[in-house]
Amino acid sequence: MKKDIKAVIFDLDGTLTDTEKFYQKAWPEALEHFGYKCEPWMPLELRSLGRPFAPLKFKEWFGEDFDYDKVREYRKEIVVDMIKEKGIPLKPGAKEILMWLRENGILTCIATANDYERTKGYLNKLGLFELFDKIICADMVKEGKPSPDIYSYACEQLGLSPKATFAVEDSPNGVTSAYLAGCNVIMVPDLTQPDEETRGKLFACVDKLMDICEL
Repeated sequence: MKKDIKAVIFDLDGTLTDTEKFYQKAWPEALEHFGYKCEPWMPLELRSLGRPFAPLKFKEWFGEDFDYDKVREYRKEIVVDMIKEKGIPLKPGAKEILMWLRENGILTCIATANDYERTKGYLNKLGLFELFDKIICADMVKEGKPSPDIYSYACEQLGLSPKATFAVEDSPNGVTSAYLAGCNVIMVPDLTQPDEETRGKLFACVDKLMDICEL
């Protein structure tokens, strides 16, 4: 590992947990429930997109009278049902990379668009909560991804310069957030590969989480 790296900050959905696919199914279902037609590319643009950007994106797509909170609450219910049925699948190597980092004296942190209670619940169910030094959630900062707020706050809480961290993400919005905060960004692609613009923001792009050990 790059010798001056003191901490690794992880996104959650699509990075450590294989749950982004749930949102890709739930958003179209929720939109259709309220009479909106969801194009196949729309849910992909929503990955890691936080406030105020997500509500603005929906208004751009569906008009100023779009009720984001109502549709999002229905989407959350759908995802809860999916998790009850299928559990919370982990990405390959998720637990192993966290244990390896702890064993090697590297701090670990979560920076997620989920709220704290949901994040804590997920991590406890997965047996991962104790493997993190800090849990940073979107409800702790002013703006969500792709603004840098969440990664800047994570570095502040860790007491580290962003240059002393790796940020691990699966989506363009998450990559942008970490890049703007000044972190060294590693992408582990989930649903799509990075385009040229996204690649320009990356320290590295790897196939799987355990490849981080080699960096």
